[in-house]
Amino acid sequence: MTVKNNLPLALRAAYLALHRRTEARFAQHDVTADQFVLLATLARGDALTQRELGQRMSSDPSTVRAMLVLLERRGLIQRESHPTDARARTVSLTPAGRRKFRQLWKAGNSIRETMFGALPPDEAAALVRNLTKIAETLNQGCVPVRGPIALHSTEVA
Repeated sequence: MTVKNNLPLALRAAYLALHRRTEARFAQHDVTADQFVLLATLARGDALTQRELGQRMSSDPSTVRAMLVLLERRGLIQRESHPTDARARTVSLTPAGRRKFRQLWKAGNSIRETMFGALPPDEAAALVRNLTKIAETLNQGCVPVRGPIALHSTEVA
């Protein structure tokens, strides 16, 4: 097989391995890997519309909506009317949601260490840049990509 054939399979294998490991780690916190991505996306800043949230997560609206209903019931997020668009709702983390995110971020440290331990730092940085390029290229004309969730320990304190 050529690199052209192996790249999609390698990407899928890496994603599935990460997803399985993350699901197992976060199960004890009663959060799925996808819910963590939603919380992490909101932890990056101010409130987002549901549409912006879905775009930044590269997720479809119905999946995002289902997660929001569940996380809102658990008191981790809040949805409010948009200040200027009557049709839109904004989503933000509650204080409990912010605490849960920090707890999950710490719980995922060993997964990130294992993942990045497989590559020297310069190769890991190049991989992130290249995966972002691939996502942007594949999403042209579709969902806008804002790049990976780039969080550092100082951002989750």
